[in-house]
Amino acid sequence: MKAVILAGGLGTRMREETEFRPKPMVEVGGRPILWHIMKNLSVYGIREFILATGYKSDLIKDYFVNFYRHTNDVVVQLGQDGAVQVLGGDREDWTVTVAFTGESTMTGGRVCRVARYLDSEPFLVAYGDGLADVRIDHLLAFHKRHGRLATVTTVEPPSRFGVLDIDESGAVRQVSGESKVEGWVNIGYFVFEPDVLNYLDDECVLEERPLARLAQDGQLAAFQHLGFWQPMDTFRELTALSEMWKAGAAPWRMW
Repeated sequence: MKAVILAGGLGTRMREETEFRPKPMVEVGGRPILWHIMKNLSVYGIREFILATGYKSDLIKDYFVNFYRHTNDVVVQLGQDGAVQVLGGDREDWTVTVAFTGESTMTGGRVCRVARYLDSEPFLVAYGDGLADVRIDHLLAFHKRHGRLATVTTVEPPSRFGVLDIDESGAVRQVSGESKVEGWVNIGYFVFEPDVLNYLDDECVLEERPLARLAQDGQLAAFQHLGFWQPMDTFRELTALSEMWKAGAAPWRMW
């Protein structure tokens, strides 16, 4: 199975980190968040990746062209025309296609523009700016079982605000620092049959008309994820992920 990772956004709410690099290249624990996503997917046998890039695409391309130089120690022999020896390190058995899909292309348009790199098999689509411990084997089994064209992974996110339990007199009975939001939200990790491409066009927003049409046609199912999920939309969220990694308590780590 191939995985398309949407890696073209601007990351405007994280300008401290994204002024000079695309958001999927922002590091958690010394590695780009994009690498964490790919590493998790590879645990489940997904090793063919199509990166739908946009903003500062060349930085993503350079990272993978020089992957082992970026991720390992090196010896540079300056007296021999700068010959480089890479020292040790794990070897990832990945095939990575870095496809520039436009600076401002919407999510559905990015998938549409990489369709030529897909085949006649189901494929996975993930966002390049969030981490989760989704059991991909369970997700794929669910998708196969329901027989529809598309599956979206969903969670019940916690509220950003503390919740107060207040009685009729106005007295606070209980303070909860976190509460679930009513309803389920999309976190990506889509599984699509090839015919889903017929619902897309070059400029569409995946989460709007295409998903709405799939739902209207009875061709969309939701996989309910009950585990960890954390988007990285703000510097505060990046800091939280980094602190989890530093503490050796990274819930998304599947390898």
